Amino acid sequence: MLEDDSLLRYSRQILLPQIDIAGQQRLLNSRVLIVGLGGLGAPVALYLAAAGVGELLLADHDRVDLTNLQRQIIHHSQSVGQLKVDSAAERLQALNPQVRCRPLPQALTGEALRDAVAAVDLVLDCSDNFATRQAVNAACFALGRPLVSGAAIRLEGQLSVFDPRDAASPCYQCLYGAGEAEEGALSCSEAGVLGPLVGLVGSLQALEALKLLAGFGTPMMGRLLLIDALDSRFREMRVRRDPACGCCATRAKA
Repeated sequence: MLEDDSLLRYSRQILLPQIDIAGQQRLLNSRVLIVGLGGLGAPVALYLAAAGVGELLLADHDRVDLTNLQRQIIHHSQSVGQLKVDSAAERLQALNPQVRCRPLPQALTGEALRDAVAAVDLVLDCSDNFATRQAVNAACFALGRPLVSGAAIRLEGQLSVFDPRDAASPCYQCLYGAGEAEEGALSCSEAGVLGPLVGLVGSLQALEALKLLAGFGTPMMGRLLLIDALDSRFREMRVRRDPACGCCATRAKA
């Protein structure tokens, strides 16, 4: 049963019939892994904490740099040099003391990645490199955890949901294959990125996560949202499961 301070804190979203008290309770009981506390992970973490997601596992091995502050709005000038997970945890606890934060100051690989994914109900990939995205996707499909994936570079962004609980859902590898690098393999430090764009993509990731956790609406599963920030255009593509995929097809046959 929600206490009075929780009813007041979350009252505006509890008023929504799609959430109500039952949906809010599901959020409070949820545990989520956020991989990357940069431009995408910043709005994701802030909105999930504000919405009352019960526990947030914050994974990032990096430290805050002055160049991050143009877009990574969870950090501030006094955070420079601090571990991103610690800076983020401090900000989130100040925003909502009811939320439990578990910092993971490491690059998640191997067993550490599997353990983190196994400990949560949902994963948000807010990383900025292809190898991490592939590894997170593989762990999610091996352990049956839904994955909300976002990316942004230059003035272009994208968003999709991959859910191994649904037999029709594709995975990240269905979309991009099993190659070792994305086309160009550029990072934000090399190609640049606009702050509001990562804020937009991260906010949409948080929205998809809340829909999955509280159980309302239609997630972006089987669809890829493409964002052209230069011309303010949104385009959607259908994504189907690859029957020869080395990740989800193998699991489906197991």
